[in-house]
This record gives sequence, C-alpha cells and structure tokens, in this order.
Amino acid sequence: MSILRSLPISLLIAWVCIGAGAAEVPAPATVLPAEFGGWQISGTATKSADPAAADPANAAVLKEYGFERFEKADYTREDGRKLAIKAAVFDDASGAYGAFTYYQTPVMLDEKIGALAGSLTNRVLFFQGNVLVDALFDKVNAMSAAELRELAGMLPKPVGTAGKLPSLRNYLPTREYQKNTAKYILGPTALGRIGAPLPASMVNFTSGAEVALARYSVTAGDATLMLIEYPTPQIAIERFKQIDGAHQLAPPQPGTAPIVDVGPFFDKRTGPIIVIAAGPLSQGEARAMLGSVTYEADITWNENTYLSKRDNLANLLFNVIVLCAIVIGLALVAGVGFGGVRILMKRLFPGRVFDRPEETEIISLHLEDGASGGR
Repeated sequence: MSILRSLPISLLIAWVCIGAGAAEVPAPATVLPAEFGGWQISGTATKSADPAAADPANAAVLKEYGFERFEKADYTREDGRKLAIKAAVFDDASGAYGAFTYYQTPVMLDEKIGALAGSLTNRVLFFQGNVLVDALFDKVNAMSAAELRELAGMLPKPVGTAGKLPSLRNYLPTREYQKNTAKYILGPTALGRIGAPLPASMVNFTSGAEVALARYSVTAGDATLMLIEYPTPQIAIERFKQIDGAHQLAPPQPGTAPIVDVGPFFDKRTGPIIVIAAGPLSQGEARAMLGSVTYEADITWNENTYLSKRDNLANLLFNVIVLCAIVIGLALVAGVGFGGVRILMKRLFPGRVFDRPEETEIISLHLEDGASGGR
C-alpha cells in the first residue's frame, strides 16, 4: 500500500488501462449460425478446443491436420424434423481438406455442397474454407442439399493464404482412379491408419513432408499411388535414396525402418516429389503410373513497380511521340528555311548567287562528220 501511495496517479491509471486491455481477449467467431434455410438452433451450441470432443478415436489425427476448435448444435424445423451438426475449425483449408479425405469413404455419393461433399443415407460431410461440417438428418428430402449449401455460404472464411488448398492433390492422375480414395496426409498417425505403402518413419514428417495417396484399378487388382512432397528438391533427393535403398535390402538391415510388404514396389523422384507405385503392377503399368506424375515448377518473379514519371511506360511512350514530333518539326523548319533563302536570294540577286550563267553552261563538242568535211 505504501508503494501504491507513492506512485503518481497518472501511472496508476496507466496500469489499470493496460490491465483492462490485456484482459479483453477477443473471443473466436461463432461458426454455426442461429438459423439457416428454415432451421432454428435448439438451445445453445457446444464449444470446445479439445479434439477429443470432436472425435475421441481420431483426436491425434485431427491434431495433425491443425485442429483449432469444435462446435456442435442441434437444429429443428416447424415440421418437427431434426438436424445435428458438428463443425471443426482448422488452421487452414489444407487441414479441413485433409480431414475431409480422411473421413470420406468410397461408398459416399458426391454432392455439390461447399468445396467438396459426400453423403451416405442421412449423413452429409462437406468442407468449406477451413471448416469441416458433419450434418446428420433424421430425415432427408429434396431440399436438404440446398439448405446445407446456404449453411456453407454462412461459414466464416479464412484470410489470405489460409484459404488455399494443397497443390499436391492436383498431381494425382485421374485415369483408372477409384472414386473417393484420395487421401491427403499431414502426419504419421493418419498415415498409419490408411494402409500406406511406406511407414511414417520413412516419410519423415518432421522435415515438412505432405502426402497424397489414392487407389487405382490395374489388371491384377488394386494398386496404390503415393506422392510425398518435401519443401525442397534437396530433401527429396536424400529421402529418395533412403527409401529406394531400403527396398533393395532383403532382409532389412538392423536399425532400419521396417518396410510394409505391399507386393511389387516402384518409385521415382520428380522435383521435390517422390512417387511410389505399389501393388500387383506389371512393369508397363508401373511405368505408365509413375510417368503420369511430373513436377512442373511454377516460378513467379516479383519486382517492384514504381509510379514515377521515369518508370512509367505510358509516360515513356508519350515522350517518344513528342520527340518524333519535334524532330519532324525541325526538319520542316530547316527545309522551309533553306528553300526560302534560296528563293529570296534569286529574287534579290538574280543570276549572281544561284544559277549563275557560267555555272549553268553546258559543255558541248562541235563534232562534224569527217567524210563530209573532206569534200
């Protein structure tokens, strides 16, 4: 108390203001709206920052995808229908996309809701931006998809690059692709649960690896194509040497990571991407599958554009036109001046300056026929 009394009042006020400002932490925006498409929220939404509240069995997987928070709410309509919605928010759209592919199953029907969507009986799974939504209807009708599209448009949107989807998924070929088998993986737990050709220890997610995986139909059955992208080609080269070398060993050497027995195994590297084809593949099928993945570097050169007159292209073109006009004008003036002086001198001093007779005479040779001159 004695210390407080000795401090100036202005400093005490400043402390109080700083403490009040520090206490005012903005709460995260609500994900689920109070109403949409004729649905009204029943009670209040349940919120949690624990991934186990969203899915206890896959909490570690959600954490790998950048799980932030979770909301759950029940909705009702005047006709008595009910709807339960779960919404998981991730760091960016890549996390929401990856979680969507993790939960998506081949038997789901494709729906036009949000960025990607699938449905199975009365359950609809979709993601929009960095939000993954799981909707469970008690009864589905013809307007259910339209109602969820309205909900997708009301979800909060990620800012800046957080809304970009991973580019690695675009390298998966479409020929002989088995519907809804593409998976986007960001961590070892998810990789271990989907049956990948490589264990997580060989992929090494600590180096910033991303994995895209899909199933394909081949002559002898089903094959797996796995793409592993690293931040730089140098990292990919080192990992490729280890992966390729590990599959050359028979049996695996002590201390090396165990390799999953997936039948024939083919691999290659293109830029920062390692491509692995595994399964009952022939040499021709493997070459075709590996050859369908080619990395293309997208280089963007950013250079500052100045707005000064010196660096303005339009100003340069205008100055060029002005310079041409000046040169043409000088040429006209010089031509008129030269011709005018000549005409003036001829009038003032006719035959004395220009066109003098001695300078304009024609030299002529008076030649006569020799035969006629001799007569």
